[in-house]
Amino acid sequence: MLGDMTRDQMDGLFRSEFFGRIGCHAEGQTYIVPIGFAYDGEYVYAHSADGMKIRALRANPRVCFQVDHVDNLANWRSAIAWGVYEELSGMDEAHARNKLADRFGPVTTSESSHPVSGPRTVGDADGDVQRAIFFRIRITERTGRFEKQ
Repeated sequence: MLGDMTRDQMDGLFRSEFFGRIGCHAEGQTYIVPIGFAYDGEYVYAHSADGMKIRALRANPRVCFQVDHVDNLANWRSAIAWGVYEELSGMDEAHARNKLADRFGPVTTSESSHPVSGPRTVGDADGDVQRAIFFRIRITERTGRFEKQ
């Protein structure tokens, strides 16, 4: 059976998963990349090193965010949210750091998730250390589908 997800089902999916995909578009190019995130019912919180994703989000803050959970090809859930990128600083950044620390603290982390509990820096693909950029996506619209057999 295929069906549409309710708001509560979509919120549950966003809260249960650790990784989603962010889609952004700037200067004629679309970019989709996975991110680790935390969700509070209104915002998706994440952090990143400065790079293509952050440059695209600064140029065009309209964003799409997708999360799915697949048990098998006949049992899956997928939700998409549209929203607005907001770069954080001060108390908003501290709030995002706490949300991410609460979400990822109980699980094994990697070098790229280090800013959640440690310094405000991250390593990029070339091994250069940069200041972590904390951001949130203010969700304005969402939709979701599922299949269950």
